[in-house]
Amino acid sequence: MKFFEFHFNPKSKEDLVFDSFCYEPEKAYEKKLGNLYMVGLLNNTLPQNQRLLKRLAEVIKKKYYSSKTNSAERALKGSLKEANNFLDKISKSGDVSWLGNLDFFILSIKNSELSFAKVGSIKPFLIRGGQITDINEKIQIEELEPYPLKVFANIVSGKLAEKDLIVVLTEQIFDFFKKENMLKEIARLDVFDNKQLKEILNSKKEALNNTSGILLAIQFIKEISFGRKQTISEKNLEKFSLKQTFAPVLKVFEKLSKPFNVQIKTKKKEKKRKAFRFQIAKIKLKIPKIKAGLSKKKTKKLLFNKNIMLILSLSLLLIFGFVFAKLEQNKKIKAYSVELKEIQEKLELSESFLILKDTNPQAFNKASALLEESWNKILPLTKGLALLPKNFTSQILDLKDEISNKLLDLNGLEKIENPELFFEFNIKEFVPHNLLINNNSLYFFTPYSKNIFILKENKEGKVIESKEAINLATQLNDSTLFFSKPDKLMILKNSDVFQSQLQTPYQDFDFSGLSSVYNNLYFLNKKTGQIIKYDFLNDFRWETPVSWLNKKEEGVIGAKSICIDSSIWILKNNSAYKYYKGEFQKEFHIKIFPKPKDFSKIYTSTKLPYLYILEPIQKRIIILNKNGQITKQLQSEKFDNLLDFAISENGKTIYLLNGLKIYKINL
Repeated sequence: MKFFEFHFNPKSKEDLVFDSFCYEPEKAYEKKLGNLYMVGLLNNTLPQNQRLLKRLAEVIKKKYYSSKTNSAERALKGSLKEANNFLDKISKSGDVSWLGNLDFFILSIKNSELSFAKVGSIKPFLIRGGQITDINEKIQIEELEPYPLKVFANIVSGKLAEKDLIVVLTEQIFDFFKKENMLKEIARLDVFDNKQLKEILNSKKEALNNTSGILLAIQFIKEISFGRKQTISEKNLEKFSLKQTFAPVLKVFEKLSKPFNVQIKTKKKEKKRKAFRFQIAKIKLKIPKIKAGLSKKKTKKLLFNKNIMLILSLSLLLIFGFVFAKLEQNKKIKAYSVELKEIQEKLELSESFLILKDTNPQAFNKASALLEESWNKILPLTKGLALLPKNFTSQILDLKDEISNKLLDLNGLEKIENPELFFEFNIKEFVPHNLLINNNSLYFFTPYSKNIFILKENKEGKVIESKEAINLATQLNDSTLFFSKPDKLMILKNSDVFQSQLQTPYQDFDFSGLSSVYNNLYFLNKKTGQIIKYDFLNDFRWETPVSWLNKKEEGVIGAKSICIDSSIWILKNNSAYKYYKGEFQKEFHIKIFPKPKDFSKIYTSTKLPYLYILEPIQKRIIILNKNGQITKQLQSEKFDNLLDFAISENGKTIYLLNGLKIYKINL
């Protein structure tokens, strides 16, 4: 059996609760009754009934698997009686709010036998050979009696054929499927699997965002165990035979037993089995000592015999080593099988959430968490594959690749094979280190040169000489500002060049980052954890410096980069720190796959809705919204020497400085 659960917009209404419950028999007495599936929905839910569906499912499951009968149908009847008693007690306690609001469907499958019961408007369908059968029509619900309450009445039974598909839909989802003819699309599938189902649902995902409920699909396949992929096979566990391992050695000992006085006992089993089993008793090896005065012939014979003894002893050691290696291998396979089973469960559960990742933040977070857990569990397994069988190793690596691909897709990774090469510098003319964009021109500078290289949109370039080497730069409203330590400013406006000077806050202030907004300048001192503000006056003059932070912040110490919109953003390690009006607001720990190693720069502006973060070591630039959620990440093998980047004012173009090359990415 394999099944797929999809929950659509579970938090759309506060008084609407729905859930599905799929149980796999684990113990021997449970397996005799097969698999149990339930779908429940409760409208107009009161606070005290938020867990009613789960409690009802637990009552049914407990009674079903505790039944002494081997008949799944009789076990289901007993569990329905228990469910009626449970609901009867609730109603007698005075809570009848669930009456008329409860939809519940129960299905048991043992071998090819199907039995189900239901109350309410849940719709079950059987799809066989492209034909859709409404099996809901085959059940007649008797009129409810108030006391004793009889909610679940009749049971429908039948036989399933190989690859039969049962689709269970709550009312709103059924109405949607009917309107969009989606059941017919599912019935037309040649091969039904999670990927195909997701493609059908994805085609309607925007409309599904306004619909709430459950889709449960169960396919009857004898060869596949309940809801799981058969990654682990007993074929991987090689049966170890002492007889086969030691038989060659025993034959050698038999041939050489006379010269070496090797005593070997064999025990013959019953003739009916037509087989022999060898038991090694005591092996006494008498190695003759070579005495002086022996003839050359005897001496050679003794030396030969002694060498044979050493070879046999070494062979025994190797064989015993082989034995223990095989036993250890089988032990490792069994341990890995348990881990892989758990990983597969998490992977399959994540798939049910992935369908709504674009419209439902909760679904995205759940899928992401499950995939990250799966990744963290499978990584240690891939480090110990050297001694495992090739087919078992390939299964582990295939599962790792599957998890990796899903994580990359979930984290918006786009790999760019051939990014557009916008410009390339001549090493003899100019070697850039930093990049800035302003007024549709790119400005390149370096702390190791006094020149500034300006590249126009038409790729025409020119060099402007500076009196000082440039350390930092930022955009002003209508001009571009360059800063040279310790206090010199050069401003480019159109074709004019202006010089200015800042008052340093104190001696040895380390200007390690610069950003600006409304012509006000904000400098970062990462060593002391300070942000110094210079208010703009006029004519490229600025006020005396003041501390912008109201107190010393640990998040600023050791920071790598600063940028500003209405707030100031600080990049440190794998986190972005947000400050507003001198006060710490929030830390965004950037959770992304592949995991961050070493971010180098953060950028945003008042005109841009996103945060942009550069990570040269993993050859990528990451785009986040300002709540810290991943939007996209761009990666290329050609980004092998990323130094800096710049974003166009409209946010539609990224320029990447990669060594001497400038790559352009249109978003």
